[in-house]
Amino acid sequence: MSNGSKRKGEFGLIIQLVIGIVAGVVIGLMANEAAMEVVATIKHLLGQFIFYTVPLVIIAFIAPAITRLGQNASKMLGAGVSIAYLSAVGAATMACVAGYMIIPHLSIASEMEGLKEIPKVVFQLNIPPIMPVMTALVTAIMLGVSTLWSKAKTFEKILCEFEGIMMQVVTKIVIPVLPFFIAATFAGLAYEGSLTKQLPVFLQVIAIVLVGHGVWLAVLYTLAGIISGRNPMEVLRHYSPAYLTAVGTMSSAATLPVALECASKSKVLGRNTVEFMVPLGATIHLCGSVLTETFFAMTISQILYGTLPELSTMMLFIVLFGVFAIGAPGVPGGTVMASLGIVVGVLGFDPAGVALLLAVFALQDSFGTACNVTGDGALALMLEGFFNRRGQLDKSVSACATSSNE
Repeated sequence: MSNGSKRKGEFGLIIQLVIGIVAGVVIGLMANEAAMEVVATIKHLLGQFIFYTVPLVIIAFIAPAITRLGQNASKMLGAGVSIAYLSAVGAATMACVAGYMIIPHLSIASEMEGLKEIPKVVFQLNIPPIMPVMTALVTAIMLGVSTLWSKAKTFEKILCEFEGIMMQVVTKIVIPVLPFFIAATFAGLAYEGSLTKQLPVFLQVIAIVLVGHGVWLAVLYTLAGIISGRNPMEVLRHYSPAYLTAVGTMSSAATLPVALECASKSKVLGRNTVEFMVPLGATIHLCGSVLTETFFAMTISQILYGTLPELSTMMLFIVLFGVFAIGAPGVPGGTVMASLGIVVGVLGFDPAGVALLLAVFALQDSFGTACNVTGDGALALMLEGFFNRRGQLDKSVSACATSSNE
């Protein structure tokens, strides 16, 4: 596929996503209860299918990528997990500093009442994934590493063929249905009133965290450029479809197919690095969500308890939060749900504080997810600098006959 065709396809996907968002808002504002039952049902069915494919995509891309990395696999895995943790801790630390500087001067309303309830789905078809996302990640790593150790060439070929199969599922099924899933998601937000009644809270708090997201992404991509010696904008400029998809799906896992497609368009990222780090990042790299929750938790502490947490308390919270973020599922609300234990145990939130945190976090979950996904490109570029600066990985012989870049 030529560069012009790739750019045209990328632009077309952006248009589809934007149309889905606008259409969803219009439908949500105009729909009655009966219409929303249909919309909720569509969202449920599409969401079930999308999330069903996510563990399969993770296994299909990470395991073959590990076999192609050869002796660098274990080193890259350790480096990937380490920089994902450091990114989360760094983002949370920046949010903490900003919180101490900004929150005392804010006046944020805590009233979250008055939302309409979205009707229940008319037809419920549950399609549970064959395994949780974290289980899929561990399975992919074990399969890839053990295949290398045993030099199982036949199984390596099977993994590569499975990669090709799932690439067809992603490009021909998952990506085409994403705009409809996004439209249904925004229709629900508009119908329940999150885009109208909660707009003052949404704008005041989200404006702050969005700036934080931008600053942290700038930090990540600047560091990635320095480490790799390559232009980070050549990665970032391809990520707009993934960003918009994440805004609509509120899930790093659901955005994974689009993120892989975006990263693969970059001329400065090798295929092996992309197919290793992007799925890994979608599972363990949650810098935007961590940044946002840290700032929100401090804000809620000020609102409900009249004071900000002590610095020592926040330091302990941040160190532990980085660990919990790595284990959090890449699904809507996964970060905040995974961290409730330390929110209660370390920050001392009562049920009212937890409820308010969940409600406010839900308002921005889409933007935090978008930051997570976009940051994965920077982490992939860092790995390029660590392990593929001279293109040595790209020259390795691959048993895979398929290529997603053709």
